[in-house]
Amino acid sequence: MKKNKVLLVGVLFITIFMIVSCGPSTRTVTRVSVDEVQDLSGRWNDTDSRLVAEQMIRGLISRSWINDFVMENDRKPVVVVGAVRNLSSEHIQTGTFVKDIEREFINSGKVKFVATSEERKEVRDERLEQQSYASDETAKRLAAETGADFMLKGSIKTHIDAIEGKQIKFYQVDMELINVETNEKIWMDSKKIKKFVKQKKAKW
Repeated sequence: MKKNKVLLVGVLFITIFMIVSCGPSTRTVTRVSVDEVQDLSGRWNDTDSRLVAEQMIRGLISRSWINDFVMENDRKPVVVVGAVRNLSSEHIQTGTFVKDIEREFINSGKVKFVATSEERKEVRDERLEQQSYASDETAKRLAAETGADFMLKGSIKTHIDAIEGKQIKFYQVDMELINVETNEKIWMDSKKIKKFVKQKKAKW
């Protein structure tokens, strides 16, 4: 009888401990600056996207191709961003990186910028509808788009070296600028990011 009572108390203690351990956790949310670096997982993040875009465009607009084009054509070059392929082992929102690239390009004031192929499709649909539903005075003309002189495209790749809870993550972003008319590559560059990630083993 005494033995059963001790066993019952032990089971009761374990049950209470498990209930307390599995209870709801307390979550704390703290707002931080969007410019503050927060590297929690070691994966590609918004800081990587912004910094690479800034470095890439800073290097691109400092080259002679812009001045050469202006001297030959007496106008700013028109640029469009093409596909940026994610060839990495991670799910990377390349659309965010493309927007960072576009913003840096536009803010430089060195080039004119046109919409991407997906954006152009939506705008073209709008223009077609205007031909039927908008007044003659406000309907926008067909076949009056500004054609791009150059296309910027690229890729993001990763290489991971890992052992016993430690990882070296290496990211390489390759970009190139292509003359739309001649297919000539007039600029190429690569930016590299290396991160050391250490994961502590769980203790039970």
